[in-house]
Amino acid sequence: MAWLREDQPELAVERILDAAEKAFVEHGVSATGMARVAEYAGCSRGTLYRYFKTRHELHLAYVNRTALAIVERVRARTGAIQDPRERLLESILASLREVRASPGANAWFAPSASGAAARISRSSEVVEAFTAAFAAELRGGREDADANRLAARWLTRVIVSLLATPGESEAEEREMVERYAIGGLLPAA
Repeated sequence: MAWLREDQPELAVERILDAAEKAFVEHGVSATGMARVAEYAGCSRGTLYRYFKTRHELHLAYVNRTALAIVERVRARTGAIQDPRERLLESILASLREVRASPGANAWFAPSASGAAARISRSSEVVEAFTAAFAAELRGGREDADANRLAARWLTRVIVSLLATPGESEAEEREMVERYAIGGLLPAA
């Protein structure tokens, strides 16, 4: 498989991230090093390092790309829901379903990788920006940046926790989110 020309960096990055996803699914996130990603991408490690200086940088790029896609699908499903509490509930549950339906995203929550998922979720500006914007939107557009940042971090923790340690059923997860997460993020009026 011939490697891409140097004047196509966006395509090269996408090809590398696609290869990383395949490796994460087949070998697990923790067991996938840069050499394996380069092998799956059909390039040298030197070429891989030209685009991603570290494994953390590669992981972050993968998570950011995946998070963007998931957020768009969740927004498409829940954007028309007017009630903020119902919209938050359905957005959290839709996020769980989307991650679980994506083998590459779901690989981050295997028992061997859940620590990596928690660390990378704290590093991802994309995850924090989207959850902060969502928190502000649900909180009536209030511009309290500190409160929105804390709400975003709480929302991320709830989702990561349920992905790493799922409930016994969707009904149980729904009840946990309704009872404990929604009230903390959107107290009753």
